[in-house]
Amino acid sequence: MFDLKDKVIVLTGATGALGGALALSLAKSGAHLIILGRNQELLDKLISELTPFTKAQGFVVDVMNRTDLNRVKEQVITQYDTIDVLVNAVGGNLPGAVIADDKSVFDLSESDFDQVVDLNLKGTLLPCLVFGELMSQVGKGSIINYSSMAVDRVITRVLGYSAAKAAMENFTKWMAVEMALKFGDGIRVNAIAPGFFIGKQNRDLLLNKDGSLSERGEKIIRNTPMKRFGEAEELNGPIHFLCSDSASFVTGIVLPVDGGFSAYSGV
Repeated sequence: MFDLKDKVIVLTGATGALGGALALSLAKSGAHLIILGRNQELLDKLISELTPFTKAQGFVVDVMNRTDLNRVKEQVITQYDTIDVLVNAVGGNLPGAVIADDKSVFDLSESDFDQVVDLNLKGTLLPCLVFGELMSQVGKGSIINYSSMAVDRVITRVLGYSAAKAAMENFTKWMAVEMALKFGDGIRVNAIAPGFFIGKQNRDLLLNKDGSLSERGEKIIRNTPMKRFGEAEELNGPIHFLCSDSASFVTGIVLPVDGGFSAYSGV
């Protein structure tokens, strides 16, 4: 039902823990992968892990630079004519856009806030515009963006990230309506909203040096009914579904993959 063999998939943000696990899963499913990232060394390492399973190419790209994205688009057109799926796993945060416990909102760095909004909002919007245009020309395709639990409810500290992901989630729904109304029912735009997974950026926030839960980690687990963090591989099944033709009547949704965090009131 979730066959992805020979589908052409563009994946941004794949050199992180979650994106890397997804890339390997897609490769093992036989999809042809076009990986976009900012670090040549990390791209090369990931591509070497993917090529035993499928065709995979890596491009050094700034997802906030439309010229970079158009350059990749032209190469995709030359090789494949179009793409089937775009997955925007890019995202991140900066210290000045985070409100520490001993600070207040009035200590926010405007510069860091702007950069976080650009990366998480514009860094998703521009790939959608560049590669979504290819989909509009053939009348089919699937776009999957990465939202966050920080959209649905207030999660302390992450002010810039929360605001950016909230705007990105709204854009996802807007784009879903736009594509369906103007370019037909073959183009779908959705998002996933991961719960809490251990990655490079949040490890020190959620775990102590000895691997035990930090105070913040304990709060999260207390409010997650499954009482654990997610494993990177647990995002792959939901994304495979949204990539595949099995989700042909699914558009404009945000799918939580969170162990029940978004359903739980805490009491």
